[in-house]
Amino acid sequence: MSGPGRGGRHGGQGGAGKGGGDKGGGPKTGRGQVGATRGGPGGGPGGGSGRGLKIKAGTVKGRSASSTRWLRRQHADPYVAEAKAQGYRSRAAFKLAQMDERFGLLKRGARVVDLGAAPGGWTQVAVERCGRSARVVALDLIEMAPIEGAVLLTGDFREAEVRARVAAALDGPASLVLSDMAAPATGHADTDHLRVMALAEAAFDFAGEVLGPGGAFVVKVLHGGTEPALLNRLKLAFAKLRHVKPPASRADSAEMYLVATGFRDRPKAGGGPGGGPGGGT
Repeated sequence: MSGPGRGGRHGGQGGAGKGGGDKGGGPKTGRGQVGATRGGPGGGPGGGSGRGLKIKAGTVKGRSASSTRWLRRQHADPYVAEAKAQGYRSRAAFKLAQMDERFGLLKRGARVVDLGAAPGGWTQVAVERCGRSARVVALDLIEMAPIEGAVLLTGDFREAEVRARVAAALDGPASLVLSDMAAPATGHADTDHLRVMALAEAAFDFAGEVLGPGGAFVVKVLHGGTEPALLNRLKLAFAKLRHVKPPASRADSAEMYLVATGFRDRPKAGGGPGGGPGGGT
């Protein structure tokens, strides 16, 4: 999501914390390679296009040192190459696939909302795994190229009019709300933490409005920095809450995910009776 958006899925995706790469060093999950050999759905680079890609990061005059480092990291990253080969729009597709392998998040026929969806890697995986009968709604501040099987919306999920459009597209309670959003990094750790956590809390408030009983919520946070207040709200609203570092998440970033399953009810605003955080019913 641009603006207050997705730091991970645009260009160089950051990963964080304890995990590092998976055991085989490449993009595989319990079901085998994500997307198999047919390529990913909807608008991604063609199958095999990434395997022969050569990036000579040090040969372009005028390139900044940080840009050169990013290009070298991209070139050395097996998830980047495999995402291109399988037609996924970003390496982040493998993160969601790995969390789905572990927790069974993407069920056939599910109603799924992907917040801050651009460029669409998570949306592609959701469409592929939930099947033709699913409703997958992807939202971002910037317009995305079409993805077959998904409804793509443009706008800010914190606005009432946009939330109403999402609800209309879902046509029923959501089974799963995804948020891989991250505000653009400022280089100041405390500021970045506050901005990421503000997005996580806003995403949770949204999830509380649209999820049905038993639903699930996945949100990006920063390792070691999750606010106790948010954790407490999640524990009250869901049967299970886990901190997760998928193998595809890079080891040099503070990113990790909260995976909450078994939604009980809308979180109470200020501890009062009834009503969701947005002043709902």
